[in-house]
Amino acid sequence: MPPTEKQKMLAGELYRPDAELAADHARAQRLFDLYNATNEDEPERRRALLLDLLGEAGEGVVIRPPFRCDYGAHIRVGAGTFMNFGCVILDCAEVAIGKLCQLGPGVQIYAADHPRDPALRRELLELARPVRVGDNVWIGGNAILLPGITVGDDAVVGSGAVVTRDVPAGATVVGAPARPVGR
Repeated sequence: MPPTEKQKMLAGELYRPDAELAADHARAQRLFDLYNATNEDEPERRRALLLDLLGEAGEGVVIRPPFRCDYGAHIRVGAGTFMNFGCVILDCAEVAIGKLCQLGPGVQIYAADHPRDPALRRELLELARPVRVGDNVWIGGNAILLPGITVGDDAVVGSGAVVTRDVPAGATVVGAPARPVGR
């Protein structure tokens, strides 16, 4: 039996969104809409919604609304991680965020990608590549992490940076495209 479009998406192969993926996205939208409608005095409700929405949410994870994602199920967030207002994660492939990370407001993480070949784009084919963020990473406000990158443990990504390639453990990167700077 040939792989489903979802299986192809998660394997990093070219895929075409179909009814199954649309249903998964609609489920995520219902859950993040409910989550975004909660108040700070509803921590138990927020936790329950996050556990339903995300593939994994460690103990003490805080995500300040509004939050948006594609599917949610492909996102793993480690214990003690804090995500400020307005974060967006396009999780067409796995997005793994380690423990004790700090994400500023408006951070965007894109696992979703598109073919470079214009003929494939005209066929409405898509692809995705996983994004991995290590433990104890600080990502400044409005930074963007592009598909397929890894940010190593203890790294710092400056506000507004556009991360186009891997960031080594302990490195600090700034700018667009992000480049290493001394500490």
